[in-house]
Parts: sequence; structure tokens; C-alpha cells
Amino acid sequence: MSRPARRPRRLAVPRRALLEAAAGAALAGVLGLPARALAAQGKAAEDEFFLFIHASGGWDVTLWADPRNEARGLVSPATTDNTDTAGLRLWVDAPAAGGAKTFAPVTPRGSSLVFGPGIGALADMHDRLCILNGLAMNTVSHPDGTAFSTTGRHLSGGRTLASSVDAICGSELGASQTFPVVSVQFPSAFVGDRLDRRAVPLMVGEIGTLSRSLSRARHYDTDEDRAAVTALLSEEARSLAARSSHTDALRGFAIQADGLGKMLSSGLQEVFSRGKLIQAHPEFNHAARFARQAAVNAAFAIEAMRRNVVRCVSFSSSGFDTHTSTYRQHAATQQELFDLIAALLGSLDRTPHPTRAGKKLSDHTHLLVTSDFCRTPQLNTAMGRDHYPNNSAMVISPRFRGSFAFGKTDPEQLLPAPAKTFQGGPRPIAPPDLLATFLFAFGISPREHLRDGEVVPELLRSP
Repeated sequence: MSRPARRPRRLAVPRRALLEAAAGAALAGVLGLPARALAAQGKAAEDEFFLFIHASGGWDVTLWADPRNEARGLVSPATTDNTDTAGLRLWVDAPAAGGAKTFAPVTPRGSSLVFGPGIGALADMHDRLCILNGLAMNTVSHPDGTAFSTTGRHLSGGRTLASSVDAICGSELGASQTFPVVSVQFPSAFVGDRLDRRAVPLMVGEIGTLSRSLSRARHYDTDEDRAAVTALLSEEARSLAARSSHTDALRGFAIQADGLGKMLSSGLQEVFSRGKLIQAHPEFNHAARFARQAAVNAAFAIEAMRRNVVRCVSFSSSGFDTHTSTYRQHAATQQELFDLIAALLGSLDRTPHPTRAGKKLSDHTHLLVTSDFCRTPQLNTAMGRDHYPNNSAMVISPRFRGSFAFGKTDPEQLLPAPAKTFQGGPRPIAPPDLLATFLFAFGISPREHLRDGEVVPELLRSP
């Protein structure tokens, strides 16, 4: 049995041990942290879960993460003249030029964070939010900005040059799962030979597609027949692995054959059933205008993690590409997404972890929320906002600081401003830095997967 040549893959535990041993020597001087603090970031992560959400189209950061309510420089703020404020629960009128009203910034009690009214119910969970502002995108192209946000590399000739963060986490921490990565309209990418091929993202247009695919006719075999065949294939693969020079490949076949029984079980089919998910999780707004599909995806994430059959779930939420009358719907679209994330966190808090007794899913689930880029600070002739090479992002994770904002934009034009002195000198933070820090937090070596980016220790909780 042949397989394409690829770089030899080390086992997960030795990899983490190596990272823990090498972190101090390789990175402590660069990051300015004690070696023991760096090593602690590589603690066992086999039972961690990951959610990656992409706000497709480019959101307006002035409405949530980097609020601007003054007509200053290029900024034309949201006002009652250009915004439908009726459904915005956190919109509070404040004086604006010309007799209209703008919004008062949202300042949660006990936090230094400041939001725009689009933040919705997440404002009440400020202590869990790590906000990144002034992300330097260096692009105004949807495909390029999307790839840069999720892979840390710009496109070349329209081609993706690196694997996306969900595929990397699935490969490093979830290759033995039934589904290492389930990707629903998320810009997942599996590039090159650095990743375990068992972790190729399962990419679908909607969750219901999988439920229909797992439905099998019983004209020629029974559930018992299939179970017997699955057991035989699994045992044969393990037996061959014991005698083969390609042990990892054959063990991979055994793992996947074992997973087949789970995939075809009626219980797992329900996990992928849109109707069953809506019934099981009424806490999500399944009637939402723009986040309806995202609500089903969030319900799927809860059920799949609760059953411990997935490592990473990644999905997109649409409705953010608003070039005309932007504020008529954009703030409400943001509110829908952030309300959904707040409801998701609440569900995670109520759901026991499948393998850690006494722990909640929220204790070991990590969210990264990104977008293509942001919108122009000035309104165009159609009262809309166009593409702009700045951005914000959000991490919600027990391993990242909460109620914390990092990075900034200049006060006049809302362009990225230097956030800290990196190895090459002062500069803004960029998507590769965020991705490098996210991977590092779970003991994954950024240098093995990212060409660019520096770990930003300021974002991480103290071990």
C-alpha cells in the first residue's frame, strides 16, 4: 500500500513535551516571559474544543469593538439620520452634529472595555472577551482578507498558500476524533503536507447535508452487518499497522473505521439534523434574519462537542457586506451575531464536559471570531460604507485574558496604529500575530505552520 511522501509526523505527546522543554530556550528572550510561563502554555490539550466563526463580508468595527461616535477626521458616525435604531437594545442617544443623535458608547460596569451598540448581549459577558483592534489587513479584497484572517497569508494568484487555523488545530489536537474539523461555509484550507490527512476539514454547505448523507437504505444489509464489517476492517488495519513501516497511516485507517459505526448511528444522525438541532436548542434565535444558519451551526457545535465526536467546528455568518445604506441593517446584523455568541457561551456553561468530570464545556472551549476587514469610516454617496484595510477580532478562551483590549487605531482616520514593538520595531498587530498566539496557547508551534507572525504574550492569561 503506497502513500504520498510527506514529512514524518511525531506523536502528539512527544511534540508537546518538546515544546515545553524548548519554549524557554527558543522563545523566552523574544517574548520577555519566564521559561516556565511559556512551557505552561503547552499543557495537554487533547480534550479542548474549538469554535471558529467568520463574519463574512467585512464588519463595521465602529459599531462594536472600536466605537466612534464623533465626526472627526474621515469618520462619519452612525446617527439617527442614517441608522435604524429601533431594534438596537444598547443604542442610547447622544448629541451629534446637525441636530441628529448618535450613540453613547457602551461601557460595561467593572470593565475598561468600550463598545458600540452592535455588541448586543455580549456586553454582559465582557469579562470573557479578549478584543483585538487595529489589525493591519493590507487588503480590501474579500477573498484575500478572508484568507489572511484565517491562514495568516495573503493569496497568490488567487491561491491559498497556507492551511487555515481550524485545520491546524484539528491536525495537531483532533486527528483521532470521528470528525476533527466540521466546516460549514467557513474558509477552511488544507495546504501542503505538514498536516495529518485524517484532519482534512469536512466542508459542507449546511449541517443537514450530513444527516441526509448518513441515511442508508437497508435493502441489502442491516445495522448488525455494518457493525460486523466495521469491526473486521478496524482489526485488520490494526494488525497490518503492527507489521508495517507506515504505522501511522494504517492506524489512521483503524481510527476512521472505528468512527464509521459512530457516524452511522441514529444518535449521531440526529446531531446533524437541522430539525432536531432546532428542537434541542431553542435558546438560539433560529428565526434570525442573518444569523439563522449560524444558529443551527451553534446548536450543532454544542451537540457534537457534548458527544465528543468533533474537535473543531468552524462556520460563517453572513450579511456584513453592506455598501448601500450600511447602518440600516449592519448594526442589527452585528447584534444578531453577538447575541448568538452570548447564547452559545450560556449553553457551554450549562453543558458538562464529556471527558472531564465536574467541568463544563466552557472551561475547555475556545472561540476565535474574525472578519474579512472593516468598513470605511466615511459614508459613500449611497449612505453605505466600503472596504477598508483595518480590522478587529475577538477571542473568548480560558487561556486568553478577559475584559481586555489590545491594539489601536489612530484617532483621525481609523487606520491601524503601532500596538507594540515587535522584532522588526513598532508596528500594528496583524492577523499572523493573532493566529500565532492562538496556536501557541495550546502548545502548537506557530513556526511549524505559519510563515509570519509573532506570539503576543500580552493576550494570554498567566499560567
